[in-house]
Amino acid sequence: MKWTDSLEIALDLIDQHEEVDPYKLHFTELRQWVLNLERFDDDPAHCGERVLEAIQLAWIDEMD
Repeated sequence: MKWTDSLEIALDLIDQHEEVDPYKLHFTELRQWVLNLERFDDDPAHCGERVLEAIQLAWIDEMD
C-alpha cells in the first residue's frame, strides 16, 4: 500500500485499532500506525498533513 491508498489504509487500521475514535487520534500516532502496517511499503517522507487527513476521513466515513 502507498500513502495514496487512504481507504485501504483506513480499513487495515480499523481492523487493528477498532476501539479507537479516529476523531481523537493525533496525526503523529496515525502516521506511526500506518508505517507499522504489514502491507504498507511507501516512503515515510512522502507523508504530509493532507495525506493523514485523507486517511482519517476515510476511517471516519467507514465508521459511520
